[in-house]
Formats: sequence, C-alpha cells, structure tokens
Amino acid sequence: MELMFWWLVPVALVIAAAAGWFALRPRPGGNGRRRPVANADRLTALPEYQAALRRHRRWLATAALAGAALMISSVAAAARPVELTTSRPEQRNRDIMLCLDASGSMSSADSAVVEVFARLAKEFDGERIGLTVFDSTAVQVFPLTDDYEYVEEQLALARDAFDGEPGSAGFLDGTWGGRGSSLIGDGLASCVNGFPAGKPGTDSGPQTGTDSADSGRRRPRSVVLATDNYLSGDPIFTLEQAGALAEERGVKVYALNPGDLDYGTGPGQPGARLRAVAEASGGAYYALDSPDAVTGIVRTVQETEAATLQGAARAVISDRPELPLALALLSGLVLVGASWRLRP
Repeated sequence: MELMFWWLVPVALVIAAAAGWFALRPRPGGNGRRRPVANADRLTALPEYQAALRRHRRWLATAALAGAALMISSVAAAARPVELTTSRPEQRNRDIMLCLDASGSMSSADSAVVEVFARLAKEFDGERIGLTVFDSTAVQVFPLTDDYEYVEEQLALARDAFDGEPGSAGFLDGTWGGRGSSLIGDGLASCVNGFPAGKPGTDSGPQTGTDSADSGRRRPRSVVLATDNYLSGDPIFTLEQAGALAEERGVKVYALNPGDLDYGTGPGQPGARLRAVAEASGGAYYALDSPDAVTGIVRTVQETEAATLQGAARAVISDRPELPLALALLSGLVLVGASWRLRP
C-alpha cells in the first residue's frame, strides 16, 4: 500500500510540531492568575481526591491519545492510501461466425448451437457475431454485427426453424436450391468469406466502418462449424480447400460433429477429415454424443478464445481508505466519550 499524496505527512508533522510548541511554550507572567488556597495540602492528601485525580489523568491521557490517533488517521486518509496492482484485461473484440449445416440430420445440433449463442449474446460486449446456414447452397442470415438484440431475435427464429416449429420453415429458404446436400466445403468457404478480406491486423486494402478500425486491433476470427461432414453432391470447394482458405484468412475453425460415432476412424472418414481441417486452422474438433453437450463445448470455445485475447498489462490504482477512516471514526468516538467525562 502506498500514499498518493505522501507530502501531506511531513506538512502535517510540521504543523503539529508548531502547534505543540505554541501550546507548551512558557508564557511571561503565567503564574499571575494563580491564587493561593489555605490548607490545600490537606485536601489533596484525601484518598477520594487522589482517586479522582487518577481518574482525571487517565481520561486526560485517553483524550490525548484519541486526539493524536484522530489526527494521524485523518492525515493518512487525506494522503489517499492506494493499492497498486497489475492486471491483464480481457479484450472482447473477436469475430464469431456461426456456420450451420441445415440438412435434416443436423437439426437437433443446430438448434442447440443457436440456443446457446442466443444466451451468450446477452453477455457479449464488443464481439461481433454472424450466421450462415448451408445445405446445397449457403445463405448468410445476418453478417457480423454487435447488435445483440437483433442477434437474439434472429437466433430465436433459427431455433424455431431447426426445431420444426409451424410456420418457421421459410427461415431456411434458399439453402436447398442447388444440386446435392450438405456441401460442406462450399458452406465453410461462404462462412470464411463472411469476414473482412485479409488476415486480422493486416492492411487488406480500403475498408469502411468498423472493419478498418478493427483490422488494426487484430480482431481474432472464429468459425463455429456444426456439420456431420456427410457429403452428398459435387461442391465447388472441397472441405480441404475451404480449410486452406480459412488458414489463409487467419480464421480458426471449431467443428462440432454429432455424426462422429457413425463412421470409422480412418483418415478418409468424414469425422477424421473434419478434425484435420479444424486443427490445421488452429481451432479444435468436438464429437457430440448428444445435443446437450453443445453448451459445454461452446463455453470451452469461448474460454479458449478469451485466453488468446489477454490485453497488455496495465497498472491499476485502487483507493484503500478503509483502515484510516475506520480508525478516525473510532478515535473520534473515544475522544467524544473522554471529553464528556472530563467536563467540569
């Protein structure tokens, strides 16, 4: 603990010393006001007088100590005691793109993902989030945005669509317009292209709005990709090509696969290929044994991303006046009590 205005202490000592000298200095003719009293020695020798004198002296000493403590604690409080610590604040300036396979086999997992992010959006502060859904073609539901009220609204609509609520099927219109199904490479490539051009923190040419400012702050980029990687069709991008695009753009892929237990573990199997692409991008791969596991996995992804976003160390000054103020209050109460006992 340190004193911010430490110079008040020597100033107070000088003032206290001057006041003490002025109060105790001998005064010329100071005895002139005293008057002799006959037989005073008999009075002062009485036991009652001696007891009263001792009580008076004790209360006088108590008042003097309380006054000194009050003065010292007041000066200490005025000098502003502070505590200096070092912190590394978390920076909340990442970009997250939800990339959801809208094929029928993924409905329960997709519903769990959007439900979790709808809750997380209430805690976001500075992050931008976007949503792209794909099947035979990819559709961007909304671009990267920090309008969290709008995000919650759109994710609620998406959850209803994945849960098959009546009247919600139109939310996924446009994802079934091509040939084939679950064209994962095209879906991932579309999601990666949803980020500003170039890598985070690089000069990627003219940009507008927050993109240009965020580029200089190195906004990390993440794709949460929910798919079983079960391809049925002829995509423009293979999964590996889309993964290479993600690496080139500095995008980490976090893959959630509810179908990993349905296939073998060989390197050519859907789950193994998806794992290889996700880990090559710097992200991670998670096999879902049930939609209930999505909450824990998304929390893990959030914590992992947050760990990479620790800001520069900075000194934090915290005022700590509790002790001197408490001592001043206690000393003041004692001084009031002693003064009452010393009253004439």
